[in-house]
Amino acid sequence: MQWSEFERACPEIATLARERFAKDELVMLGTVRSNGYARVSPCEIDFAAGRLLLGMMWRSRKALDLLRDPRVAVHSVPSDRTNPGGDVKLYGRVVDERDLEVRRAFRDAIRARIDWAPDEPDYHLFSLDVEQAGFISFGEGNNRAMAWDAERGFRRPSHPDLG
Repeated sequence: MQWSEFERACPEIATLARERFAKDELVMLGTVRSNGYARVSPCEIDFAAGRLLLGMMWRSRKALDLLRDPRVAVHSVPSDRTNPGGDVKLYGRVVDERDLEVRRAFRDAIRARIDWAPDEPDYHLFSLDVEQAGFISFGEGNNRAMAWDAERGFRRPSHPDLG
């Protein structure tokens, strides 16, 4: 489901994800390489047109991965070993965004964020259709675990530290 639908379906994780991604301006992106191995790459992220958008350099390896296999994992950037902000994880498939209105909204969002935008059509733009999401944090008084998928909805699984 598109980001705006995910926000309605699971505001508990969507709110944490949006705040964290906006603060960091970066996520770790997991894609599937042509040989089947995982590729993990940093990627800037923006929200526009009701979508979570991932812009990429033209013909970058991660973009080519996604054009071939749209499955993806999006993970918040850990701050350090203890990562007090927790881990936000989104899983799903990307859509190659060709719609000019969506691309215009992306360019407006990135320009507002960093006072620059890529030239058309020399970049790839993907939106994430969220299929699963999770959040976990560790540390004394900060042990939280949340999960969501369309089939089972929102839930609070047991935290590994709490048994």
